Amino acid sequence: MKPAPFDYCCPDSVEEAVQLLAANVGEAKIMAGGQSLGPMLNFRVVRPGLVVDVSRILELDFVRERKDGGLSVGALTRHRVLETSRLVARCFPIIPDIMQHVAHLAIRNRGTIGGSLSHADPAAELPMLVRLLDAEIVARSTQGERTVSAHDFFVGPLSTVLEDDELVVRIELPGMRHNGWAFEEFARRAGDFALSACGVLVRLEEDCVRDVRVAMMGVGDTPLRRSEAEAALKGEVLSDAVIERAVQAACEGLEPRQDLHASPEFRRHLSAVLVRRCIRRARERALSVNH
Repeated sequence: MKPAPFDYCCPDSVEEAVQLLAANVGEAKIMAGGQSLGPMLNFRVVRPGLVVDVSRILELDFVRERKDGGLSVGALTRHRVLETSRLVARCFPIIPDIMQHVAHLAIRNRGTIGGSLSHADPAAELPMLVRLLDAEIVARSTQGERTVSAHDFFVGPLSTVLEDDELVVRIELPGMRHNGWAFEEFARRAGDFALSACGVLVRLEEDCVRDVRVAMMGVGDTPLRRSEAEAALKGEVLSDAVIERAVQAACEGLEPRQDLHASPEFRRHLSAVLVRRCIRRARERALSVNH
């Protein structure tokens, strides 16, 4: 199929882009890499009156280290940059590992972090990543900038708190101290959307958990942080019994949707397996650093 007719603009600056959005509220769609919007246009899932192509706005393509050891990432940063950047790997080694699971190389070469977060697919890796890292998403309109925590950004499948006249401009990843990390994902084929996935960050001091984060995706309408599992781990030595309690806490209350790919029961079982693997792998990495 071909898309319905639409007007097209390719601004050179953020200011020009937000002016176009403000003048076409409810009619405009933003295109960055086009890896999600393109198919939606072709299948006429969306029929915008105007497509605003922001791919030439160079001021949004950057990765910079913050004073706290975190990263400031421009919205037009490609997936492939996050996968291969030495700076990203040094600050957050879990990010390159996660990015290898995003679709296929051709898509990673074009897709952008801002586009993925704005699209908000609950089975996509980047929304889960920003939940795991307690990121802040910065959006701009003609009224100025506003900052939204990743916790508040996603409100449902393919739905965020972004207003029609707002453009994501950067993502702030605060620095954190962690010495163990792991990511596990299961998909039917390499490059497919995940049936379930889990990410874990942990800081061990004298073999005791001082800080921990557990995030999951593919098992809810939005990416999830599992605070119950984090509470079960914090302050504990990571014995097998402690890990099992955390796995149970992480999966308790999950209500995955039924679809053509998996039943809710299978997704819950799969999630437990992945959470267990992640915690154990993060423990191994942290212990190897400490000893």
